[in-house]
Amino acid sequence: MENNSRIIGTYTTYNKGPLLFITAGVHGNEPSGVEALERVFAALEKSKPQINGCIVGVFGNKAALKKKVRYIDEDLNRTWTETNISLEKKETSEQKEMHEIIEILEKFPEADYSKRYFMDCHTTSSDSLPYISVQLVNDNDKWAHHFPTYIVQGFSDIVYGAIDHYLSRIGLTGFTFEAGQHTSKNSVENHEGMIWLALKEACNLELTQIPEYPACVEKFSVKNAPTQKTFKIIYRHGLEENDNFKMKSGFKNFQKIYKGDLLAIQNDQELKSEWDARIFMPLYQAQGNDGFFVIEEVK
Repeated sequence: MENNSRIIGTYTTYNKGPLLFITAGVHGNEPSGVEALERVFAALEKSKPQINGCIVGVFGNKAALKKKVRYIDEDLNRTWTETNISLEKKETSEQKEMHEIIEILEKFPEADYSKRYFMDCHTTSSDSLPYISVQLVNDNDKWAHHFPTYIVQGFSDIVYGAIDHYLSRIGLTGFTFEAGQHTSKNSVENHEGMIWLALKEACNLELTQIPEYPACVEKFSVKNAPTQKTFKIIYRHGLEENDNFKMKSGFKNFQKIYKGDLLAIQNDQELKSEWDARIFMPLYQAQGNDGFFVIEEVK
């Protein structure tokens, strides 16, 4: 984070085209997107391939990344509300970080690009296959289906204040990409592979110009990613500040659950499944106000 810069890297060959705006480390305990972006920008600077438009990589929660914690005062992925932005609130560490990210994006205005795309890089506390989380506005869902992995619709329609909700609201097209478990080496591979594919799709990068190709993409798209399926969220189990919540151990993201399965203990009460469906984002970390979600496949 040299010179206190928020920008991880930028790359352009000055051909007209789209902007690809990528954020990483919005949660400070999720550094794999940062590492992947650093790898991508190093490879771009080394091989100097032609692209249309520009890619920009940006640190999310710098203070939390430095301390290796999820957040300092509040979840940066819940601060992007109309109120916080319009009133220019800077009362918390995360609100300040949010406005700094907005200032960076404003340096790449809509008028300068044929289209503006975004990707927000995340990882999960539980073991997980890589997946896209997409809000069903603009042409986000159509864009998400360009990529070879699971797609979960509607997270930001349920959980308000996420960065992808804000970026979609101001007209960018994109999604959140969850690459796997926080500390898994596969997560960095998956983030890197997805970034290269996004550059191909958005900025017309010919991947054969990259010496690391095809390994940098195939580790994600062939080795780690599941065959594309689309899911929708049918239930969110939210937590209040004083809840004593403990997820039953061993759940993996997308694992099938059945009616009557014990899912968690909350305030000494058993929480059992009411669905034959799949568990999504089970909470296995100290911070967070989402206990778990339930999803089902969209046929």
